[in-house]
Amino acid sequence: MTNLKKSLSVAACGVLLAATLAAGAQVFIHIGPPPPHHEVIGVAPHPGWIWQPGYHRWEGDHYVWVPGTWAEPPHPHAHWVPGHWDRHHEGYIWVEGHWR
Repeated sequence: MTNLKKSLSVAACGVLLAATLAAGAQVFIHIGPPPPHHEVIGVAPHPGWIWQPGYHRWEGDHYVWVPGTWAEPPHPHAHWVPGHWDRHHEGYIWVEGHWR
């Protein structure tokens, strides 16, 4: 296969994956995430801010640690529901964190 054909093939796969993700399709990862890192939380930068813990994000062929951060709640009495990896028989799927 020529380099041009390889490049076009890789580009086509990337476009297909992007379209699938944009359509809301679920992508299952067959490798479970590593244990979470131990984070030193420290003091909130402003009163009432909530700690959003770090998590492992899938980067195509490996996990990358995304550190936690402080965030201002969108409204009084809001609380953060952390994102997490759910295990299914097809593999692992990421469930986004959200405010409740």
